[in-house]
Amino acid sequence: MSTKEQISEEVLLDEETVKQNEIVLFNDEVNTFDHVIETLMAVCEHTPEQAEQCSLIVHYNGKCTVKTGEYKDLEPRCTGLLQAGLSAEIV
Repeated sequence: MSTKEQISEEVLLDEETVKQNEIVLFNDEVNTFDHVIETLMAVCEHTPEQAEQCSLIVHYNGKCTVKTGEYKDLEPRCTGLLQAGLSAEIV
């Protein structure tokens, strides 16, 4: 095996070990579409269109993944959603 192949293999292994988590937003009968959309834009940095699509998916499917990344990056965002009265968890 050449040196170049060994380096490429090591890089691929490092990339696979990064654990990706998701923030899942759940439907409720309390919050308005506008509140959910505004909160997703503020907390998760969604575009207006992205936030609206997520709110519709949550409404019709009961839940939606609204952000993916490393746990340490998602934790403050999930806390922000919860503080805004939304129902969310990191999985």
